[in-house]
Amino acid sequence: MAFLGIAVWRVLGCRRPLGPLCHARYYSVQSEHTTEKSVPYAKTLKQEDGLSGPTKPLPRAADAVVIGGGSLGCQTLYHLCKMGMTNVVLLERDRLTAGTTWHTAGLLWQLRPSDTEVELLAHTRHVVSSELEAETGLETGWIQNGGLFIASNKQRLDEYKRLMSLGKVYGIESYVLSPAETKELYPLMNVKDLYGTLYVPKDGTMDPAGTCTTLSRAATARGALVIENCPVTGIQVQTDHMGVKRVKAVETDFGTIETPCVVNCAGVWATKLGKMVGVNVPLIAMHHAYVVTERIEGIQNMPNVRDHDASVYLRLQGDALSVGGYEQNPIFWDEVSDKFAFSLFNLDWDVFMQHIEGAINRVPALEQTGIKSTVCGPESFTADHKPLMGEAPEVRGFFLGCGFNSAGMMLGGGCGKELAHWIIHGHPEKDMYGYDIRRFHHSLTNNNRWIRERSHESYAKNYSVVFPFDEPLAGRNMRKDPFHQLLQEQGCVFQERHGWERPGWFHKEGPAPVLDYDYYGAYGIPTHSDYKYKQLLGKEYTFDFPPLHDTIRDECMTCRKAVAVFNMSYFGKFYLTGPDAKKAADWLFTADVNKAPGSTVYTCMLNKKGGTESDLTVSRLEPGPAHLPLTPESNGDAYYMAIGGGVAQHNWSHIQTVLQDKGFNCTLTDFSEDMGMISIQGPKSRDLLQEVLDTDLSNEAFPFSTHKIVTAAGHKVRAMRLSFVGELGWELHIPKDSCLPVYRAVIDAGAKHGVRNAGYRAIDSLSIEKGYRHWHADLRPDDTPLEAGLAFTCKMKTSIPFLGRKALESQKAEGLRRRIVCFTIDEKVPMFGLEAIFHNGIPVGHLRRAEFGFAINKTIGYGYIRNPDGGVVSPDFIRSGDFTLERMGVVYKAKAHLKSPFDPENKRVKGIYSTD
Repeated sequence: MAFLGIAVWRVLGCRRPLGPLCHARYYSVQSEHTTEKSVPYAKTLKQEDGLSGPTKPLPRAADAVVIGGGSLGCQTLYHLCKMGMTNVVLLERDRLTAGTTWHTAGLLWQLRPSDTEVELLAHTRHVVSSELEAETGLETGWIQNGGLFIASNKQRLDEYKRLMSLGKVYGIESYVLSPAETKELYPLMNVKDLYGTLYVPKDGTMDPAGTCTTLSRAATARGALVIENCPVTGIQVQTDHMGVKRVKAVETDFGTIETPCVVNCAGVWATKLGKMVGVNVPLIAMHHAYVVTERIEGIQNMPNVRDHDASVYLRLQGDALSVGGYEQNPIFWDEVSDKFAFSLFNLDWDVFMQHIEGAINRVPALEQTGIKSTVCGPESFTADHKPLMGEAPEVRGFFLGCGFNSAGMMLGGGCGKELAHWIIHGHPEKDMYGYDIRRFHHSLTNNNRWIRERSHESYAKNYSVVFPFDEPLAGRNMRKDPFHQLLQEQGCVFQERHGWERPGWFHKEGPAPVLDYDYYGAYGIPTHSDYKYKQLLGKEYTFDFPPLHDTIRDECMTCRKAVAVFNMSYFGKFYLTGPDAKKAADWLFTADVNKAPGSTVYTCMLNKKGGTESDLTVSRLEPGPAHLPLTPESNGDAYYMAIGGGVAQHNWSHIQTVLQDKGFNCTLTDFSEDMGMISIQGPKSRDLLQEVLDTDLSNEAFPFSTHKIVTAAGHKVRAMRLSFVGELGWELHIPKDSCLPVYRAVIDAGAKHGVRNAGYRAIDSLSIEKGYRHWHADLRPDDTPLEAGLAFTCKMKTSIPFLGRKALESQKAEGLRRRIVCFTIDEKVPMFGLEAIFHNGIPVGHLRRAEFGFAINKTIGYGYIRNPDGGVVSPDFIRSGDFTLERMGVVYKAKAHLKSPFDPENKRVKGIYSTD
């Protein structure tokens, strides 16, 4: 029997030259696997009877075929049946759970820094703790022993307090405990180095075999077929009359099942399944491990523990503990074996020992405790440590439910329900954009370097504090616009969005370039020395006002008082043309975009339930010959769309799906890479641009929400009079070869007006101050335009039908049960979103987005609120009562606003400035 303390000593003891256990660790190994290890569950579904062939006959056809019998496959099957789709089949190549689910730790923590994830986890907990047992009479193995988050410093405890405040909105019981209170709860714990803990009494542990067995029985009772020992050998795809690829059938050695829908829940094998139909599945397989101890006296009934700063978790296992975590140097599994079932790898103690050290520090009794077994199995990981879900953009009817980053049990119930709704209704119920495969640009999903680097960083930082302004160091410089080098030389500190490098803010102490990824020194790769970009990011790791608060203020106030230039080149830039372009525009867009050519309209795109899939600007173009990239060829109606670059792929896929579903004969083309875009904003913008452009910029000649082709410094550009910051201003959409000369002309002409560069951190502050929405922050697929205060974008007074209109009409007739509200506070404290909103002491919502507004000199936030009695959220309800906001457990009095407190009469975008 090995003892944990001895294991650490052995590994540490080898740290001398030429030690027998010390050797260079490469990116990956072709590990031998063994079935001799054991997981700490009373039972698994492995069988030794040597069964060959499927456990049931294959049907000729099915409405959907789920591939993979792990947590996600079983949960998706169960929820499809509960929603009424019962002609469904689950195919598992071996036995249920055989891939990665069988050895999972099965932890469930209710609190996460995401409202959507809190809701998903709540549904999983409901399914495994009560719903399944009530439905089947079978126990799933759920154990409610609570969860304890360890904080060794103030920042970590602040992070936990943020979770606690959000949890109050959802009724999740949690308590911040002192070290002494923690010791009373968990007597075996060392609390000498603790700052505090967060205790969540109703967290718990799931059993994979019990859960998946019960799910499959509940699904089969409703008519589903679960067929084991039936590997999939191919997937047939057909191309329809519009040239769209669609799923046709699933092939096995034992027969073919015709189906219009395949759900890829194959875990680490999902990439191979995707290749069968030409779908990129951007995940990577790694070794992930824990060890199980012998009996520990006094450990019974203790809560599960997450000690993030030590990168270790302690899972209660009866009278023992399972010990695991996330290391800096995980082992990649590049050669994924199709024969790997109920199998494990040999544990690499060189990699794993850091978790043992942390565990012994937290529970000293472990030093003299034996190791009963080691569990090292494969898990799939993704570039942002979030799952891959939704319909693949390459093939209609091919859905993803994979890449769960070892959280497939914990998220399985919530995600299975959302995926089932997605399959049946064409969209999920909740905001699932953070999991949607369309969050990644298509140029990244088959880029192995990007997938590998970003997946490693996400794995290694999984237990890091989630700070508001963090940026990745991995997978950078994938997409750069024509201004990139010039702005970098001027001190631009870049953010990464959708693969693009976009300006975050401007640093006064010279260039801070993003360097190649150094894997944080893992695998023998030397770390970058004196890495200025990383140092600047490190200064941002705070829940207080960041050090560059004054820099952002200067960029914002220059825009408010003079003129600023924003590089927004990462925007998506699409053209919609063809015989049915007008029909498509009428159906796609909530606003009436069919005004006179030269008009530009701010609008939304919705899903069937009225949820907002996008906000964008649509410009009506003159028909004529092509002068690309500024003008497409068109003999009739043509439209130019400018869309936030971070969500361009999502928008592209949404538009294409709608065009295909409606059979519109039109063409969507992407010119995002062919044009740059700068926005010149502020009271002096007209004076500056009048020297650069060859056109009259007066209100009469160039009104707000119009556009035209003009000449700038001898180059043709499309100028649009728009603003995303609430000021007089124009956007210039510029062919890429003309970007630098036009930019230089703008900067030269602006020198006497005090022009300066500004970045997206300034845009975030300026836009929220004016009350403009950010899609996927205060405007999401689970928000309607009516709830979001965007009713003015909807052509409800016309008779023109559009996608989502019926849902909006019903909602308008019934009254709004939730509504977005602006809040300000007088205290000078930062807020970032997730802060709880209280009305007369009762939680009614949480902030989606918050920033400091420098012109009004206040923290400002937006959040959706509900009426506690379930009634309509009327303006009178908002005006009545007292609102407070809770930030990290501290309550602040707040003022609610029905209009933006900055320029509520909307004068500044019209060029009307007071002479004060």
